[in-house]
Amino acid sequence: MGIGGEMKLSDMPEPLAPDLGAHVLARLNQMELEPIPRNYEVVYEALSGANPALVDAIAALGPAPGQDEFDRMADLRLGRGRGERMIETAHAAMSVKLDEILGILKYERSSREKYGELLGATSQGLESRNAVSQDFLQKVVSVMSNATGTALDSTRRVTSTMQDKSQELEEVKAELEEYKKLSETDALTGLANRRAFDRAMQGVYADRRDTMFGALVLADIDRFKPVNDKHGHPIGDRILQIVSSILKAAMSSNVQAARTGGEEFGIIVTGMSEKSVVELAEEIRIAVEQTPFVNANTGTDYGPITLSFGVCMASEAKGPDDLYRKADRALYASKNAGRNKVSAHSQMQDGTFTKSWKLYSGD
Repeated sequence: MGIGGEMKLSDMPEPLAPDLGAHVLARLNQMELEPIPRNYEVVYEALSGANPALVDAIAALGPAPGQDEFDRMADLRLGRGRGERMIETAHAAMSVKLDEILGILKYERSSREKYGELLGATSQGLESRNAVSQDFLQKVVSVMSNATGTALDSTRRVTSTMQDKSQELEEVKAELEEYKKLSETDALTGLANRRAFDRAMQGVYADRRDTMFGALVLADIDRFKPVNDKHGHPIGDRILQIVSSILKAAMSSNVQAARTGGEEFGIIVTGMSEKSVVELAEEIRIAVEQTPFVNANTGTDYGPITLSFGVCMASEAKGPDDLYRKADRALYASKNAGRNKVSAHSQMQDGTFTKSWKLYSGD
C-alpha cells in the first residue's frame, strides 16, 4: 500500500475505554497540558478512581499549572512512569536469571575440577606402585566408575537445567524488549513517542554519513484545535490516527516518524538529498489532503484536514537542538504562507524565504 489510501473515520477501531479516554484528554485540554504519554498516564490514574489523593493533588495545582509544576507533582505522587518501572523490573529479572546460570556453570566447573583431581590422584597412585593386585584394581575401577557416573549425571542435570534457564532468560528478554517498545511508542497513534524521537535525533549526529545526508521534517496538522473544539476529542483522536497511518505508510529503513506533541509529528530521514526529502514531504502532504475524513455511518465530513511541513538538512545545523529549531522555523514559514505547504530551511534568510525559493504546495 502506498502513502494514503481510502480510509475513513469509521474504519478505525474504537479506542479503549473511550469515555474515560475522552475525559482524560478533555481534562488535559482544560489544564492546557499537552496529551503526551506521561501526562495522560497521570490524569488517567486520577480519573479512574484508583488514586483519590492524586485527584486532590491535581486539583490543588489550579486550572493551568504549567508542565514543570505538573511534573513535580507527578514525580512526588507517583515517581517515575510505569514504563520505566516495568523495564527496571525486567532488567532485575534478567540479572537474577544470569546469576543463576553463572552459579550453575561455576558448580559444574567445580565438579569437573574435582573429577580431574581424582583422575590425577588415581593415576599417580597406580604409577607409584611396583605391583598392583587384582583386589586393588577392582577398588580403583569401582571408585572411578562411581565418580564417572556421578560426573555424567551432573553434566546431564546441568545440561537440562541450563536449557530451562536459557528458555526462561529468553522469555525475560522478550518481555524486556516488549516493555522497551511500549515505553517508546505513542499509545494513541502507534508511532514512536517523543522519547524515542529525541534519542533518534541524537543518532543523526553520531554517524557522519547520517549527518551529511540526514534531515528532519516537522509536520503539524493545520487548524486542529477548532476541529477538536467543534467535534470533540474522540474525533480528534481518530484524525490523529488516520494521519499517523499515512505517515506509517511512508516509513522505511531510512524514514522514521514520531508523534512529538499533540498534533505535531517529526520525521527523521537518512541517506537522502534535500530534493528527495522535500518530495517525500510533498507526497505525504498530498496523501493527507486527498484522504476523506468522513464518518461513513453519519456522513459527517470533518475535513479538510491538511499538514504543514518544515524541512532542514542535518548538515545545516550544529546539533539536534539546532536542527529542531531550524526545521520548526521552516514549518512556521509554511503556516505563515497559508498552510498546507512544504518549506525548506535552506531557502530561508532571517526567517523569510529568499526570492529564488518556490514553496511546494497543492496550488
